[in-house]
Amino acid sequence: MTRARGFTLIEVLVALAIVAIALSAALRASGVGSEASRDYRAHLLALWLADDLAAEHQARRDWPAPGVSEREVEMGGQVFSVREEIKSTPNPRFRRLEIHIRDAHETERDLRLLTLYLVPG
Repeated sequence: MTRARGFTLIEVLVALAIVAIALSAALRASGVGSEASRDYRAHLLALWLADDLAAEHQARRDWPAPGVSEREVEMGGQVFSVREEIKSTPNPRFRRLEIHIRDAHETERDLRLLTLYLVPG
């Protein structure tokens, strides 16, 4: 009597378990990669937006009164919450401007904080 050659049920189940673990690890890695890509894009857009707002203030030679203003701005298909804080400085010829850029849906942390000093034009 010859014995049939092939895989046992246990060997097949072990192989399937190994494949399932490998596929779930690959799926998790791709999910982490796409999330990191979204975060990088949001940070990059926030950086550009803060730089654009700062350049606009400097080009207009603004001399705004101290205070806080908030608004939402769309850039690159994403909505950001912009908070501008204008503060007096010990030198009356300067004003400090802080531009806080946050995701409009996640306002707990700044994606970008830019500080600059304004002088009267």
